[in-house]
Amino acid sequence: MTANSRTLFDKVWDAHEVLQREDGASLLWVDRHLVHEGSHHAFAKLAERRLPVAEPALTIGVVDHYAPTRERDRIADPDIARMIRTLEENTARHGIRCFGMRDPRQGIVHVMGPEQGLTLPGLLINCGDSHTSTHGAFGALAFGIGATEVAHVLATQTIWQKRPKTMRITVTGQLGPAVSAKDLALFWIARLGADGARGHAIEYAGPVVENMSMEGRMTLCNLSIEGGARCGMVAPDDVTFTYIEGRPFAPKAKDWNRAVADWRALASDADAIFDSEITLDGAEIAPTVTWGTSPEEALPITANLPDPAELDRARADQVRAAMEYMGLVPGQRIQGTPVDQVFIGSCTNGRIEDLRLAAAVLSGRKAKVPGLVSPGSALVKAQAEREGLDRIFTDAGLEWVASGCSMCVGMNGDLVGAGKRCASSTNRNFKGRQGRGARTHLMSPAMVAAAAVTGTLTDVRPLLDGRV
Repeated sequence: MTANSRTLFDKVWDAHEVLQREDGASLLWVDRHLVHEGSHHAFAKLAERRLPVAEPALTIGVVDHYAPTRERDRIADPDIARMIRTLEENTARHGIRCFGMRDPRQGIVHVMGPEQGLTLPGLLINCGDSHTSTHGAFGALAFGIGATEVAHVLATQTIWQKRPKTMRITVTGQLGPAVSAKDLALFWIARLGADGARGHAIEYAGPVVENMSMEGRMTLCNLSIEGGARCGMVAPDDVTFTYIEGRPFAPKAKDWNRAVADWRALASDADAIFDSEITLDGAEIAPTVTWGTSPEEALPITANLPDPAELDRARADQVRAAMEYMGLVPGQRIQGTPVDQVFIGSCTNGRIEDLRLAAAVLSGRKAKVPGLVSPGSALVKAQAEREGLDRIFTDAGLEWVASGCSMCVGMNGDLVGAGKRCASSTNRNFKGRQGRGARTHLMSPAMVAAAAVTGTLTDVRPLLDGRV
């Protein structure tokens, strides 16, 4: 190692550090600030102090959390209508570009940003949403912030942060058939724990990650937060550049060539040292589902549920409580557990690749349980419809709706009933996440489609055999 050897994270952090306080906190310049309906508190703070937005051109508004997936022309709930109207008024007042309800590019912020080319390698990106880590798939430093921090960024275009430690998760070999980035994420979180990466910025590396599509990398970085990490990152490469090139806000012409040259230099130096190194074998990973009330409570679909009697007391109590809430029996096979409904969507798994794989499972088959499919953006929805994916979903008996956070956060009536079990492609399975008393099992979109077809938690691999 040389004195100047740095990781991807180090390079991006150092490029944005304005100054450092005596307590070690750094003031960082923010390149992209994404705001949504929940940002109204921050705008109110600015109004109280009669402050302008420092850099309106670097702030982007989007309607996503409260966006109805049905009957958008006439929003029945006045509180929802007010939240959306408030964002659109606040952004208009400050001269901020907003992808509002009537914008054909509207979508979940972590889907819309990348597809518009607003997310670029080497940027520092903030949003008042924990899954901002999604954008790290492009080699950006991206993390969620709180309401007070949102106000600080609006007023100064900077943010105070303590530098996290670095962790590299290297995935060797290759993934098996029908094993996805979602399965990999749940696998490492289950292995390391929900706090396994606490205080760290993760860089994902190795042949499995290098061979992933940008959609897969976004899913992986999105779920970094569920393992306690501050953010997740992947070094930009040709896969990244191919995805970005030609997108509306991406560099053009000569600027593009200069940008790519700069982006290639962001990769971690060969002899860079990380605070923590984890190596996983891609061949060990199977289609994975959660069984409890934390993303770390996950197992291969072929496994049996844990038995509290075989665990230490503290862990046993936690497992027993989770199983009681989820209505599961210790030691039973997770495969074959009946489900009541399914959901495909969210910032984790609402992209076109996700919909294509789910449709491959559902094509020519009928769902045994009801379900909802919500594309991650209006553009994803339009593309899926051009490809005929919407007809596959509706012919199978699932409901095809508009883009929004939807059932991931139990919004606008997109809910799971108390005591009902949902196979979901979302990111969180905490108690009540999808509705009071809801029982959520996290898994890949393909696995959700398999659950729809069989009415149970099931291994998708036989259902995809010969189809992909």
